[in-house]
Amino acid sequence: MEVQETRVQTDRVLTIPNILSMARLVGVPLFLWLILRPEFGGPQSDGWALLVLALSGISDYLDGKLARRWNQISSLGRLLDPAADRLYILSTLVGLTWREILPIWLTAALLARELVLLVMVGILRRHGYPPPQVNFLGKAATFNLMYAFPLLLLSDGSGWLASLAAIFGWAFAGWGTTLYWWAGVLYVVQVRRIVRADAMAD
Repeated sequence: MEVQETRVQTDRVLTIPNILSMARLVGVPLFLWLILRPEFGGPQSDGWALLVLALSGISDYLDGKLARRWNQISSLGRLLDPAADRLYILSTLVGLTWREILPIWLTAALLARELVLLVMVGILRRHGYPPPQVNFLGKAATFNLMYAFPLLLLSDGSGWLASLAAIFGWAFAGWGTTLYWWAGVLYVVQVRRIVRADAMAD
């Protein structure tokens, strides 16, 4: 009976964790609009953009914790959670690079890692395997970047607070980028092992 109930909960779509992940996805275009408003003649909305980013970070923590605690880990949740993470990272990269807060080389390094992962996902699908699950290292990288981006946005100003935000923001950005690529390399190794095992089985 317990196994059957767990399976039913796993197959549910409208769970609290999934709703939180959906809300995070809805917040992506809102965040991008807020961060780019000054570039199109609108008022400065960095405070609101930071609030949306902070709420996304809180919901990211809650959806995983609640899914495990309430036994509501679902296939949809496994897709929504990393998708929301990546879309927030991509939208933040676009916004901060557009505003010249992030240098092109850092944006290129992070986007190149995403391209590598897309290639790996394509290889897995060709062999009949689902995308790799997010590991602890990848989650740690995402957390570092999610701390880095609001701090770097906050550093786009003057005064001691902006200077302090720049120091910590670049520290988190450095760690996050390193861990992001490290997790990417581990994905490549994992995919290579799977493909090699398939080749040996044939």
